[in-house]
Amino acid sequence: MRPSKRLARRASRRGGVGRWRRASRRPWGRPVQSPFDLIASPRLRLKLPYELAIGLRYTRAGRRARRRNGFISFISGISMASIALGVMALIVVLSVMNGFQKEVRDRMLSVLAHVEVSALGGAIEDWQAVERAARTHPEVQAAAPYVNSQGLFSSGDVVRGALVRGIEPAAEPKVSDIAARVRGGQLADLRPGEYGVVLGAELARALGVRTGEKVTLIAPQGQVTPAGVVPRLKQFTVTGVFESGHYEYDSSLALVHLDDAARLFRTGGPTGVRLKLADMQRAPRVAAELAKTLPAGLLVRDWSRQNRTWFAAVQVEKRMMGIILFLIVLVGAFGLVSTLVMTVTEKQSDIAILRTLGASPASIMGIFVVQGAIIGVLGVVFGVGAGLAIANHLDVIVPVIERIVGAQLLPKEIYFISSLPSDPRAGDIVPIAVLSLVLSLAATLYPSWRAARTRPAEALRYE
Repeated sequence: MRPSKRLARRASRRGGVGRWRRASRRPWGRPVQSPFDLIASPRLRLKLPYELAIGLRYTRAGRRARRRNGFISFISGISMASIALGVMALIVVLSVMNGFQKEVRDRMLSVLAHVEVSALGGAIEDWQAVERAARTHPEVQAAAPYVNSQGLFSSGDVVRGALVRGIEPAAEPKVSDIAARVRGGQLADLRPGEYGVVLGAELARALGVRTGEKVTLIAPQGQVTPAGVVPRLKQFTVTGVFESGHYEYDSSLALVHLDDAARLFRTGGPTGVRLKLADMQRAPRVAAELAKTLPAGLLVRDWSRQNRTWFAAVQVEKRMMGIILFLIVLVGAFGLVSTLVMTVTEKQSDIAILRTLGASPASIMGIFVVQGAIIGVLGVVFGVGAGLAIANHLDVIVPVIERIVGAQLLPKEIYFISSLPSDPRAGDIVPIAVLSLVLSLAATLYPSWRAARTRPAEALRYE
């Protein structure tokens, strides 16, 4: 055996340089002979900045780590898990809320049109001209006339108020999906002069009628007779029942033929035109543009204005839920602050040695910023990954939970939605990830600043 190898082995047994060489192995297994090499070696500096190397080393606890170093690494893991849990919870909850909003919106739009153009009073004088003018807009794909009025339906001793909508059965499927939700019949069964009606499922259930049975419609406009004003009554035959899944429309909407509605309510023609757009999200902008180009005396409303209160409430609820769940990420950030403060306190002597070897305060600060940034980035990455995995597989996860618990989360007889919908959106996920990263980086500033202010002489006084 060569003498140099014997000396190296002897030094290794006694400690000293050999111990430092083993303890300071880099992640790829290459030994570093002294802490000065981390700063002075051009080869290592080209491969990896020493601030990053030391920050990585402080983040994880090696096999030979002391008990306190292991505890600090454990706290780092807890901080990382807190950030990941908060990001995951935010993504899952907001995705579920988006899914519910989308489900309810789609069920609303199965009854509503994207844009409605109506007269301020009475019928539109030339609705075909209004339809042609609206169809000139590039976003408008289809149009259909309608008549809207209020009425009372009676069957036996039961009386229910409802919105009566006169439609053109051939044109209505072009602007809404209600034709696909009719049971026990179809919209084509509504023929002029036969006075057929398609009732909402809840309205038909309240009246106690089924397909083929008769109901009486009482129009609000009465007839003047010598005996006084007598309400107009007309008997209709139930030709079908629709179920949109939205209680408000299923319990208060009835569909009749356009000519029958115009004759019964004496409107003289359609009171409006319903429009379908290529992109329903652009409905507010399209409605504003149509209001400028269509003749005066017409009211243009999009689907979001018709349900403004409900959508505003959902947005407020979503915003407040996001703020509440973001507190979990804030807890993780506070844990990150405590982790870095403990690390700075533990590594006072290391900081002092690096300062005496020429490390600047900015480099010392960078070491602990790197450590905190690694924890924050890993927490956000794991949180986003877990959140997307859960949000995209809720249709598989929820049935498993229901089988384990032995209960149904959304009973079909109570809720119209029997499965938990999910709609992950980049508009929610990207801000969550960015804000969590910014919060994690901000949490590293104070401990790093404290580390940079360490005075080597005081730190090494009792070493």
